[in-house]
Amino acid sequence: MRYDVIVVGGGIVGLATAYALTREWAGARLLVVEKEGNWGLHQTRRNSGVIHSGVYYPPGSLKASYALEGSRRIVEFCAEHDLPYEVTGKLIVATSSRELPRLHRLYERGRAHGLTVELLDPPAIAEREPHVRGEAALLVPTAGITDFRRVAQKYAELAERNGAETWLKARVLKIVERPDGVVVQTRRGEAHARVLVNCAGLYSDRIAALAGYRPHARIVPFRGEYYELVPGARRLVRNLVYPVPDPAFPFLGVHLTRMVDGSVHVGPNAVLALAREGYHRFTIRPRDLVETLGYPGFWRLVRRHWRVGAGEMARSYSRRLFARSAARLVPELTDKDLAWAPAGVRAQALLPHS
Repeated sequence: MRYDVIVVGGGIVGLATAYALTREWAGARLLVVEKEGNWGLHQTRRNSGVIHSGVYYPPGSLKASYALEGSRRIVEFCAEHDLPYEVTGKLIVATSSRELPRLHRLYERGRAHGLTVELLDPPAIAEREPHVRGEAALLVPTAGITDFRRVAQKYAELAERNGAETWLKARVLKIVERPDGVVVQTRRGEAHARVLVNCAGLYSDRIAALAGYRPHARIVPFRGEYYELVPGARRLVRNLVYPVPDPAFPFLGVHLTRMVDGSVHVGPNAVLALAREGYHRFTIRPRDLVETLGYPGFWRLVRRHWRVGAGEMARSYSRRLFARSAARLVPELTDKDLAWAPAGVRAQALLPHS
């Protein structure tokens, strides 16, 4: 089969790419290949469902521009297609005086982005979130929540309606680059295309390697573990409550998120996963683990953040310590308020020497 474009990966990035191509390139022959039997089963589904506003990213950066424009577009898309979403706003809470300078830097960054951010004192925090305590907080009113897997499924539906072809259970086995394009061999057959777009998430570096490239970055999997509040404790959180992040650490810290179904998730932490799909603590895939442990970029991260990493590991094994992290934001919360929720795995791209 011959196509103009093959998109590898049926998560939200691959499906959004496919949908956009069918809209912008009328008549293009497009194929999406996905190794699983359904869409969006990994990072797309296993996350906190937050529509971010870009406040964490430097003004003028690609991440900032994508987050700002993306948050607006995702809200418009959900409204247009009757998908669940809510623009709830988010509180980033400083729980000690030493976090105040970082909070003020986020405030200035939000203003530089053109966001209508607002600094709140303790009484104003209590007005929005009666059970949250802090020295001060940053209100980011454009943040919200949705169900990203349902969004991805809608992208797939619309792309197919626009003429895209989709192959599920089509793990990529081989990629051969030719002068006129690429040949992609999958478990469902072979396909030719002028262009291949790699949206393979946790396996994006391996797809690049199959195509004969040596990407500068390596994907290192980090499991993010979640709890959810038991029904009787959901009253403790109205919307989205975040700590002030450590700018030297590539994760945002344990936060509390009211989901579109009304449940409240607490987390995630960030611990090394022993497999790229290591959603459970004892899931090990030797190839994945050997690749991680043999990669200089991983050990550089460990050397820089070993204290933080030790704390993350301790929280992974102790519900009490996990609850204590969340209780910095919501003091009434105890370990008895927490029940296990599904974990996710982040595809953390690390450079070897940076």
